[in-house]
Amino acid sequence: MTGRRCVVTGAAGGIGLAIAEALIERGDRVLLADLDEQRVSEAGERLGQPWFAGDVASEAGVTDLVARADEELGGVDVFVANAGIFRGFGLDADEFDWSLSLDVNLMAHVRAARALVPRWSVENPGVFAVTASAAGLLTQLGSPTYSVSKRAAVGFAEWLAATYGDRGVRVTALCPMGVATPMAEAGETATEPDARLAHASVAAAGETLAPSEAARVLLEAIDEGRFLALPHESVGTMYGRKAQDTDHWLSGMQRFRTSLGG
Repeated sequence: MTGRRCVVTGAAGGIGLAIAEALIERGDRVLLADLDEQRVSEAGERLGQPWFAGDVASEAGVTDLVARADEELGGVDVFVANAGIFRGFGLDADEFDWSLSLDVNLMAHVRAARALVPRWSVENPGVFAVTASAAGLLTQLGSPTYSVSKRAAVGFAEWLAATYGDRGVRVTALCPMGVATPMAEAGETATEPDARLAHASVAAAGETLAPSEAARVLLEAIDEGRFLALPHESVGTMYGRKAQDTDHWLSGMQRFRTSLGG
C-alpha cells in the first residue's frame, strides 16, 4: 500500500513529522499541516512535499485543509489526525484550558471525519488514524484536561471504527506513553506542582521512545488492520488489568502518584 495521498496534522515536528517522513519513505505523497507556518514550511520544503499552515482544529481550517489536499494531491486516502496539546493541570485548569484541549484533541478529529469519511467506501477506501495517548486508555496524572480529551479521542475513533470499519474506513489509534517530542521536553521547565506531576508520571512510566518508533508502530498497525497501535507494549497489559479489576488498578495509580510526590 504505497503511493497514497496522505495528510498529517501537527507535522512540523515530533510524532507528526516522523509519520510524514515514514510515509514518504514508503512512496506516499504527504501534505504536511501545522499551525506553525515557519516550521511546517521548512519541513515541507526539506521533504519536497506540499504544506498547509492553519488551525486544523477549526471547522474552517479543516475545510481549507481538505481543499488544499484536493488541489495538491487530488484527494485524500490517508488522514492522520496527529495535532494535539498538553495543557491544563489539576482542578485549577480553567475553562479555556478545557475548551482548547477538547477542541484540539477531540473536535479536530470529528471535524476531519465529517469532511472525509463520506468520500470513502468499500470501493474507494480510506484510512483515518488518530494520535491519542496511553492516557486515552489509562489516565494522565496531573492533567484532567489531557486525560479526558485523549479518552474522548479514543472513544470517537472506536465509534468511527464500529460504524464505518466494514464500509471502507480503516481506523487506527496510536496510544504511546513517553515520546521524545517538544511537548514532552516542556515538562523539564514546568513549575506548577500538577504540571510537574503530569510530566514526571510519563517519564517514570516507561522508556521514552523516538518519534520514528511511534511512526513505525502506527504504520504497521494500519497495514495489519489493527485498531490499537501501542509503541509501549506495557500499555496493553495495563489496559487489560484495568478492565479486569479497576479498583485494584486505581489503588496502584494512587501509589504511583504518591511515589512521585503528588
